[in-house]
Amino acid sequence: MKHWDVCIIGAGAAGLMCAIESGRRGRSVLLLDHSAKPAEKIRISGGGRCNFTNLDIQPDRFLSQNPHFAKSALKRYTQYDFIDMVAQHGIPYHEKTLGQLFCDTSAKDIITMLLTEARQAGVEIRMNTGVDTIEKSDRFQLSLPNGSITADALVIATGGKSIPKMGATGWGYHIATQFGLPLIETRPALVPLTFAEQDLEKTKPLSGISVTASVRNTDASFDEGLLFTHRGLSGPSILQISSYWREGQGIGVNLATGQDTFATLKSQRQTAGRGSIAKALSQIVPARLADQIAQDVALKGNLADQSDKALQTLHDRVHDWQIKPVGSEGYRTAEVTLGGVDTNALDAKTMMAKTVPGLFFIGEVVDVTGWLGGYNFQWAWSSGWAAGQAV
Repeated sequence: MKHWDVCIIGAGAAGLMCAIESGRRGRSVLLLDHSAKPAEKIRISGGGRCNFTNLDIQPDRFLSQNPHFAKSALKRYTQYDFIDMVAQHGIPYHEKTLGQLFCDTSAKDIITMLLTEARQAGVEIRMNTGVDTIEKSDRFQLSLPNGSITADALVIATGGKSIPKMGATGWGYHIATQFGLPLIETRPALVPLTFAEQDLEKTKPLSGISVTASVRNTDASFDEGLLFTHRGLSGPSILQISSYWREGQGIGVNLATGQDTFATLKSQRQTAGRGSIAKALSQIVPARLADQIAQDVALKGNLADQSDKALQTLHDRVHDWQIKPVGSEGYRTAEVTLGGVDTNALDAKTMMAKTVPGLFFIGEVVDVTGWLGGYNFQWAWSSGWAAGQAV
């Protein structure tokens, strides 16, 4: 039975970073994954170009039952530390918007970089290798399909439930439960929201229309793109608010940020009063959306026939559309999983379980969820790095 200093389960972003760091410190490291290829979520991220971090990383842009937990790791291994690694490997990248950094060429550049660093650090990677059982006495014993191994330290980096077609499961949560660690309830996050049938009757014909919107609820507000879909709403602003939304809650949507619909319509009433309300609104929002809003508000007559109060009603419908989603598209399309291993059970500096010496949890499996735009990759790099200094 072969013994390793460190066994890491999960060859994604966090697991690879932890393996690299612990290997650099001279540890013997075995990295296991049940999938055929490592880092599959990196490969598909950012439309294939990997939004690998964000220039504006701040702890308050991460959701957790303990909002302070992520601060230590994010401070000790920053976005600039990862950018340095990217630059050392000569990977060209660019800032797209809102501090989001993407590869110029392909997400595969990031995967190649991580695998190169892991190889140089002496890490052994075994793909297509699931773990049957884990036991612990003075050390961890793992039963694998082709035999058993032991390890002094065990790192769980298996991610959450999001995008099951990539092999995601809730396996890491089962291990946490096995060793007595509490869980925060999990749910899909950074996910499109869905509507009830009566609302879809109005919005389904708008499928494919996109606008720059401001989307808000009582906890957060995001000004980014919004996309009408045949199920409801998507786009960056909706994905962002989904992490703060719960069933039964409504959201408010400004469909024309930077515009003043009342002022625009009042001016057009003077200069183009014979025109229809829908035509006037089409100067502010896309034509199909303008038609739907005009039908929804159901005012009679042309623009010239409308009072200031009627124009204000149209303004409110454009800038303060109140809608109540009934659900989300679920883990199938969610970019991340909200919730996970309770951070109160982990050491914020090392990621080690407080009650199980040698057992670590990193990345998405932990109850730390970032905003859209490279934040969750940075949490993977930072938490993986932090555990890599301790195992």
